[in-house]
Amino acid sequence: MIVVLDGYALNPGDLSWNGLRKLGEVQIYERTPEEWIVERAADADIILTNKTRLSVATLEKLPNLRYIGALATGYDVIAVDAARARGITVTNVPSYGTESVAQFTIALLLELCLHVGVHNQAVQGGAWMQSPDWVFWRTPLVELCGKTMGLVGFGRIGRHVGKIARALGMRVIASDPVAQKAPPWPGFGWFDVDALMQEADVVSLHCPLTPETKSIVNASRLSRMKPNAFLLNTSRGPLVVEADLASALNERWLAGAALDVLSLEPPHAANPLFQARNCIITPHIAWATKEARSRLLDAAVGNLAAYLEGRPQNVVS
Repeated sequence: MIVVLDGYALNPGDLSWNGLRKLGEVQIYERTPEEWIVERAADADIILTNKTRLSVATLEKLPNLRYIGALATGYDVIAVDAARARGITVTNVPSYGTESVAQFTIALLLELCLHVGVHNQAVQGGAWMQSPDWVFWRTPLVELCGKTMGLVGFGRIGRHVGKIARALGMRVIASDPVAQKAPPWPGFGWFDVDALMQEADVVSLHCPLTPETKSIVNASRLSRMKPNAFLLNTSRGPLVVEADLASALNERWLAGAALDVLSLEPPHAANPLFQARNCIITPHIAWATKEARSRLLDAAVGNLAAYLEGRPQNVVS
């Protein structure tokens, strides 16, 4: 039995589950509260999950389970060590969203620089018709050419963001714990995180959530940033200490931030970033183009097919 715990975010109806159905009996749930997981997956030997958490306690109550497929690149919702100890194979989909997430990252940056939405709303509200001049702007307008993009995490997505930044005329620098070949970009350099925060005009986060990266952006590091700098996060919300970022924005330690992820999703109304100055927040949609979701579903089905054929791929280590 194959059970999909939270299929709606991946496929709200514009994709097909037929590829998965060819691999066995399938039960698809749009959403599954954590307290319903055991009941819904009691007979499952295969579970696919996007953001529904599979804790140690939950895994202990699913003795038939042999395979967990993460419908995502990140797999921090899965108790991987406990799964491994029980002989459960865990896979993920490493590269389905590279282009979409990189594109969205740059869209957030351009919105911080130009506030296209704000100016459209002003025009639609009649401000241009009432203007005494042929031009007006409601926010500072920022040119990116010649500025420095600092990438915290230089994997597939980080590197793709760097390529786009280079096309905009930016210098690119990066920080990554994994040794790798530097790209042949003029001015490129490796920096530790503290030095990168101090050097960059734009800091963009593209690292996984691990014990080492949780709260990697905090008051100490934010205080190193230039007052005209921007922070972007399209990776994982807990990389950022949100109260510290809100304070930094309100106290003008930096010029603005744009976030597609928060520490709790959906968020509470009390999240301090909702009251922060020049903070753009979008609802975790960088990955969600139809093209990327289609690749993700195809890859997840491919992972499961490979496992059933005895040649598992994209196994989380």
